[in-house]
Amino acid sequence: MAGETTVTVVGNLTTDPELRFTPAGAAVANFTVASTPRTFDRESGAWRDGEPMFLRCSLWRQYAENVAESLGRGARVVVHGRLRQRSYDTKEGEKRTVTELEVDEIGPSLRYATAKVTKVSRASVGEGSSSWTPEPVVAGAPPF
Repeated sequence: MAGETTVTVVGNLTTDPELRFTPAGAAVANFTVASTPRTFDRESGAWRDGEPMFLRCSLWRQYAENVAESLGRGARVVVHGRLRQRSYDTKEGEKRTVTELEVDEIGPSLRYATAKVTKVSRASVGEGSSSWTPEPVVAGAPPF
């Protein structure tokens, strides 16, 4: 959508994604990404860490289940999404405002790791389910 603020963040998951289900049965995963900028100090010849940023993230439905199954605490990830700001009242009656990221894309960072990808496909329409099942990947086959 035009006018939305999109960002890409590279960081580490602070905990395993928390997977919950709404009363209607929709899955939602919540997690926090920590990102710390580093700069090189030429005088000392050493790297210096800046102030860490902690960004709450959420994603929905099958995407949430895939992330909860695939990524865990400490995983270095690349997250892209839309910033959302919301306000709420605490139990003490204080008004709070938070900025969160609605995730559009997430994946492991491959700078310091490797990953094996398993493609998932939708269940057939006749089964009456929106669940996904793994589809085996054949070596040498086209990726799509």
